[in-house]
Amino acid sequence: MACSLWVTACATSPTGRSQLKLFPEQQVESMGTQAYKEMKQKQPIVDDPEVTNYVRCVADAITRVLPGEYGKTHWEVTVFRSDQVNAFALPGGKIGVYSGLLKVAQTPAQLATVIGHEVGHVLAGHANERLSTNVATQTGLDLLSIFVGTNGFIKQQGLALLGLGAQVGVILPFSRTQESEADEIGEELMAKAGFDPRQSIELWQNMSKAGGEQPPQFLSTHPSPSNRIEELRDHMPQAMRLYERARFDGRNPQCARPAAK
Repeated sequence: MACSLWVTACATSPTGRSQLKLFPEQQVESMGTQAYKEMKQKQPIVDDPEVTNYVRCVADAITRVLPGEYGKTHWEVTVFRSDQVNAFALPGGKIGVYSGLLKVAQTPAQLATVIGHEVGHVLAGHANERLSTNVATQTGLDLLSIFVGTNGFIKQQGLALLGLGAQVGVILPFSRTQESEADEIGEELMAKAGFDPRQSIELWQNMSKAGGEQPPQFLSTHPSPSNRIEELRDHMPQAMRLYERARFDGRNPQCARPAAK
């Protein structure tokens, strides 16, 4: 039964990578919409129209070039007032940007790098994949605990080590894979939208400076800044072709960055 479930839940990401998705997309979208609603109720929202219009301009340019149903979705964009240097996109057509990001993303193209990356997570179904991986991992550990029993100190310690092994050996590396995949998708999206993909390198260099000390990559859910930049450079020729095509087709977003106040 487990094997049958695994086979029927198999999917493929936009980059051709095999994925495990156990949840209906409609359910994941509903979860994303609910999470976004709760965030808007709890987090303060920027009320400066210059800032919100700027962020929406960049986000709209990205979402206009999305494929299939994603391109037909009405994407809601909210700028949250926070010093966090971050952004997110959720299934169901939701984008959130923290105002602290605008201090690091110094140009529209650099902001497009982050928004494209976050939307890339949605296109690749990473939320569903992450939920499915966690459920599959926990189920496996629960079944193992039933099989070996939990009596005795040695068995308990062994199960604790197995849990750590699942975290470091399965869940964390899987998340790094998702981050790298979102980088690649995001670089292509910003290029298709008419933003210079070379700005993605500058953005992550800025991020690296703002991030301070980083944990070792094997214990991180994100690739190291140096690896991330190297992978973006490797993919740059393809992104530049998409960018040149976009400019030839007249896609040249004019998003005015607000003056610092």
